[in-house]
Amino acid sequence: MGVVSVTDPRADAGASVWPQLELLLPLVSKPIQYVGGELGAVVKPWESATVRWVLMYPDAYEVGLPNQGVQILYEVLNEQPDVLAERTYAVWPDLEKLMREHGVSQFTVDAHRPVGAFDLFGLSFSTELGYTNLLTALDLAKIPMFARDRDDSHPIVVAGGHAAFNPEPIADFIDAAVLGDGEEAVLEITEIVRQWKGEGCPGGRDELLLRLAKTESVYVPRFYDVDYLPDGRIQRVVPNRADVPFRVHKRTTMDLDAWPYPKKPLVPLAETVHERFAVEIFRGCTRGCRFCQAGMITRPVRERSITTVGQMVKEGLEFSGFREVGLLSLSSADHSEIGDMCSGLAEQYSGTNVSLSLPSTRVDAFNIKLAEELSRNGRRTGLTFAPEGGSERIRKVINKMVTEEDLIRTVVTAYTHGWRQVKLYFMCGLPSETDEDVLQIARLAHEVIRAGRKATGSSDIRCTVSIGGFVPKPHTPFQWAKMETPEVIDNRLRLLKSAINSERSLGKAIGFRYHDGEPSLIEGLLARGDRRVGAVIHEVWKQGQRFDGWSEHFSYRRWVDAAAAVLPGFGVDLDWFTTREREEAEVLPWDHLDSGLDKAWLWQDWQDSVSEFEQDDCRWTPCFDCGVCPSMDTEIQIGPTGKKLLPLSPVGGLRQPAAAHSHSH
Repeated sequence: MGVVSVTDPRADAGASVWPQLELLLPLVSKPIQYVGGELGAVVKPWESATVRWVLMYPDAYEVGLPNQGVQILYEVLNEQPDVLAERTYAVWPDLEKLMREHGVSQFTVDAHRPVGAFDLFGLSFSTELGYTNLLTALDLAKIPMFARDRDDSHPIVVAGGHAAFNPEPIADFIDAAVLGDGEEAVLEITEIVRQWKGEGCPGGRDELLLRLAKTESVYVPRFYDVDYLPDGRIQRVVPNRADVPFRVHKRTTMDLDAWPYPKKPLVPLAETVHERFAVEIFRGCTRGCRFCQAGMITRPVRERSITTVGQMVKEGLEFSGFREVGLLSLSSADHSEIGDMCSGLAEQYSGTNVSLSLPSTRVDAFNIKLAEELSRNGRRTGLTFAPEGGSERIRKVINKMVTEEDLIRTVVTAYTHGWRQVKLYFMCGLPSETDEDVLQIARLAHEVIRAGRKATGSSDIRCTVSIGGFVPKPHTPFQWAKMETPEVIDNRLRLLKSAINSERSLGKAIGFRYHDGEPSLIEGLLARGDRRVGAVIHEVWKQGQRFDGWSEHFSYRRWVDAAAAVLPGFGVDLDWFTTREREEAEVLPWDHLDSGLDKAWLWQDWQDSVSEFEQDDCRWTPCFDCGVCPSMDTEIQIGPTGKKLLPLSPVGGLRQPAAAHSHSH
């Protein structure tokens, strides 16, 4: 390894910025989030590593730390003897200002090393609203904002996560993007960097990026040119060098049992949004909800076996001292062994203070017996169901196959089994939606309360109606759909609110939470934008925009002004990207990025949606040729394994690491 240190500009660059940072922390809110040292954190000597990664979830610590994706990659990388991975999160504006004044660089929370000193800077975007935070981090790290201005001394900036399936709006700011699952991808990228450094970094940054691009599963935007038609649409996206693939394919980790991460979950020191040990019980979804990007891009379904889940829960709880286990997936009640899994875990932790939870459940897949198992230890968390659409018609349009009878029956069963609070999640602004479709939500909520009161004989039951704005996403049947304007959305929400309150005795039992239409429109611009949108992101960032996912930091006015300042120069405007329906023949900005789904199949499903035709779940019916299985050379995996949970004796009091005592909530 002697050669490397000569050519490695970062060999001694990893000195801690802690001495400068420590002086600033008493001056900011929640300084604990910048301190590091959590249970599960790993700090390795700088010189022990050949390849050094810094991983970022581009949001505040309290949102970023629990992120499953980052935790898994952090652990997978740090298990490699000659690899080091540290974490960084977005700093709040109060600290950003002080860091600029005192020349303190963007730092990792693990060893407070400068982000610019690492070989690779990986960012996981689960939503497009983190893009302005990417620019802040690059700027604070003294990494040139535009990829074209970077040289061999700067990290390779790699984007991943769901938003990376259309990285074009940030193509100018990143060096590479990885589509799909990260576990094997980060190890492959690490190996390429390791080899290149071992050879003495031949050809510099350009050669390294070329080696990454040749894998056909790492997208390097600089090697592709975009040509536009006179009317603003894309004519084509083509490689600008002979040895770069025309299409880049997503990564799919097929055997989840071989990757039982996280084994050592990070236990936060400061308060975070989720404080639990989360186990992903399967990946992918075949329900085919047409709005759901996550369900489309993570196909095919891959289940974790019941025994692996049992082992992960046991080890994760023993390590962390968490008292809640979240069984995560896009539709957890669809796991083929979910019944045995829940009763097995409930049995095992019976009499302890460990509770189990599922994320929002489908109305029809849900069964109350499952919820009974989950709440055996006496903690009844609220139940969340997601019918998504208020009327039967709109549910057919979005392929959310739930009848009103199903919904009422399920909710009433929950009330009669002792639940007092349910949450119903809907969307507003869906394709072909009318005011009437949205007003049906009020009627449905009234019915739920009426039926619940009748069945329980009690008036002490509540339901919360929660509404999100619809955002059409790439690689879904709705990628061609137009968005509604914020004015239309906000008007529908006003009508809905007064409809809910029109019957006072029912209305007072119904909570109403909603997101207005403005952030959704901007998310729509960023989700379906092309490279020209990068100029809007840069402009709005220069005007001071940060933390767009937080309503108190989001400024619609700023985004609209930035779009108006920049986009006309390209012959397009904000409406062109958001409220315009796309034609079948249009080249979409992400068409050269292969999610495994056949574009013709997506278009047909969009046509089926317009004619309100429902598609079944292909897990239990013949294949619909969406394209994933043949292109991935896989088939959908269905249990059951026929095994019960591990033959473990019921657990006594779990050991409580010191860090866990501070988490009373």
